[in-house]
This record gives sequence, C-alpha cells and structure tokens, in this order.
Amino acid sequence: MTTFNAFRIFDENGKSQGRFVELTLDDLDPGEVVIRTHFSGVNYKDALATTGAGKVIRRFPCVGGIDVSGVVETSQDARFKAGDRVLVTGYDMGVAHDGGFAEYVRVPANWVVPLPVSLSLFDAMALGTAGFTAALAIHRLEQNELTPGKGKVLVTGATGGVGSLAIRMLAQLGYQVVALTGKPAEREYLLSLGASEVLLRSEIDLTGKRPMEKAQWAGALDAVGGETLSWLTRTMQQDGAIASFGNAGGAELHTSVFPFILRGIKLLGVDSAATAMPLRKQIWQRLAGDLRIDRLDEIAHRIGFAELPAACARLIDGQAHGRAVVEFAPN
Repeated sequence: MTTFNAFRIFDENGKSQGRFVELTLDDLDPGEVVIRTHFSGVNYKDALATTGAGKVIRRFPCVGGIDVSGVVETSQDARFKAGDRVLVTGYDMGVAHDGGFAEYVRVPANWVVPLPVSLSLFDAMALGTAGFTAALAIHRLEQNELTPGKGKVLVTGATGGVGSLAIRMLAQLGYQVVALTGKPAEREYLLSLGASEVLLRSEIDLTGKRPMEKAQWAGALDAVGGETLSWLTRTMQQDGAIASFGNAGGAELHTSVFPFILRGIKLLGVDSAATAMPLRKQIWQRLAGDLRIDRLDEIAHRIGFAELPAACARLIDGQAHGRAVVEFAPN
C-alpha cells in the first residue's frame, strides 16, 4: 500500500507535539473526497497546535493543517470528480479531523469548495483561512453599513496573515486604513500594503479607565482581543462596528454598556471555521472578484514541507509577517 508524508500531532504528557510520519490512506479519517495536496497555508491556529502553545487539538493523533488546496484524486460524491481543483478551509480540519499538512487529504464532500476559476491553487492558500477570515470580516462590516466614506478603519494584529490581507483588501476597496502593530520595524511593509497610517501600540494607552474615549474609528478588524478590543469599544465612532476574530492578546473583554447604548457601536463575531456553505462560496467568489488581492506574492511566501515546524515557531514568537504557504512536491 502506497505511503505518503504527513505532519501528525500527538498528545505527549498532556502537551501537543507534532512530527513528520508516513501514513496510508487507510490511516486518514473517513470522507467522500480524497485530495492530492498542492498547497497548505500556515495559520496561527496551526502554530498553536503544532508547537503545543495552545490547546486547540480536540482529538489525538491528528494530522495538522486547517487549510488545503489541491486536485481531487477520487470522489464518492457526484459533485466532484477526479481532476477537479478544490480547496477546504476550517470545519474540523486539523483539530478533530485529519488536515492539510499531508500529501493526501480525505474529507467529507460537504466541506469541499470548488476553486474559483480566476484563482490558482497557490492563490487559494496564500489567502486560506486568513484571507477568508479577512474577507468575511469585511463582508460583515459592510452588512452593518460600513462604507469608505464613514471614516477610518483600524486593523489590529496588522502584520499577521489576516491583518496583512485585510489591509490590502480594504485599501483596494477605497477605505482609509490605519494599521495597529507592536513592531516599529514593519512600518514600511504596512504602508506598502496600503495603510495610510501606522499606529504603534506603544503610542496608545490601552488601559484607560473612562467608559468612552475620543471617537476615532468607523470600523475595526480585531485579531487581538483582550485590552486591545476593550480599547476599541471605547474609541469607536457613532454607529461604528468591530469585527472580532482573534484572541492573541487575551480572551477576556472588560468594557461597559455605554459605547453600545450611547454610541450604538456593534461588536460582530466572525467564525470562519463554521461558515455555512452558501456564504462560504459567496465569500470565495468575492476573493476571486472585488476582494481579489493584486499583490499576493508580496504578502505570501512559499516554504517546503520540511520548513513547517520553523514557520510555526516564528508565528508563536511573533517573528512572522504575511503568510507562509507550504508547497508540496509533485506526488
């Protein structure tokens, strides 16, 4: 029986630990569609899982990787046939179902998205969960009446995958984007993406005690949570909206009702993993259309499969910017 390479995560003394192994298709979780992997994105969630820095794996052992793009090898579902170009992001991939860090992936057919015609397999993973999350956040904000004319839009965690992609998408849509980062050395990178301003965390007081502060932002995309999200609730403009999708800076939120009842701000939760398929397809069509990024090669870079552990470590250490995309050698 043919074997292939995979990066599998094990529970070792109560801590997640990933390593390269050889598997067969019989070792993978069940599903109607087998995909030959071409690319897989590296996300913060993947880094938490593979390094043991976070408890995100719900079943051991599990092949890591919450994203994959590739070509259908076999399908037991009439919607897909051998040779179809497809992608999968989210659901239980890489946390409770064997994921995209393997030369072959097997998943339920209901998780599979046909690759939009104008995107390449690399494009799909240069975007991946990060790009999908950024686009979904923008979509939710626009549903809540955010337009370029309303004012500035703040992006936190700006050098990360979601932040970098969101800045570029927003800039291309005509928004005035302010990037918030703790990395002064990345200023030129963020300006090159289309940010009109770069705000350093060291320049602001996140721990203010007043229930409301100077109104600054028409919209915000927040990957950080914690004190940063609390500060955002206090500094939004009238009827402003925050799309919240991360907790890198903490899971607790300390605020008051005043920004909500006196300024009418909205806090929008963005759950990209469980997005229903009709909306999921709509967002991917936007990523191939009006949200298509014109400089993906400057935001995403290719790495070999063997470089995956080092890329995850850089994410955890806060030393990465943009997107790392694992390129699999031809099978």
